[in-house]
Amino acid sequence: MLEDGLHEVPPGHTASVVTYLEMLSEAPMRPCADLPMRLQRVARPDPDWYLRLFRRVGDPWLWFGRLEMARADLEALLADPLVHVHAVMDGDAEVGLLELDFRVHGQCELAYFGLVSEAVGGGAGRWMMNRAIRLAWAEGITRFHVHTCTLDHPAALEFYRRSGFAAYTREIEIAPDPRLIGLIPEGAAPHVPLIRG
Repeated sequence: MLEDGLHEVPPGHTASVVTYLEMLSEAPMRPCADLPMRLQRVARPDPDWYLRLFRRVGDPWLWFGRLEMARADLEALLADPLVHVHAVMDGDAEVGLLELDFRVHGQCELAYFGLVSEAVGGGAGRWMMNRAIRLAWAEGITRFHVHTCTLDHPAALEFYRRSGFAAYTREIEIAPDPRLIGLIPEGAAPHVPLIRG
């Protein structure tokens, strides 16, 4: 347990507050625009395709979880029939990533949820969340959960709460800055200062 007070973050690392949220019964759909988008389920995604979309969506927010995985582990994850990967399509363009993880019986983790920068705003996130909720609860779960952190979009936490998730715990995460270990370009996420060792 951390004691009260300030704690120095090692140079070359990031620190964030991670908030865990859950939904214990299906939330009602929120009103949203009828957008010309669709979700496309991708069975057994090719890891290269997946990582390209993951980076397009996640680099601005320092998503690094899938980037640091061993290739064999990522391939096994993407091949698991209980991991459902969807691309958000706007015409022929891939503009978002939705990953639902059903590997824990009776539960679904909203593992990754995001849009490319140019698709943010205009109700696309709400449109996407309505579909995520419907897809998750259609599998007979009793718990839908997600986590977000202070490196993410500043509206992310409140968006999840408005969508029907309730926060239940927090953690502090300290990790090597993915920009300094070559996982993400150094120019990504300018809202998070680079502090070298």
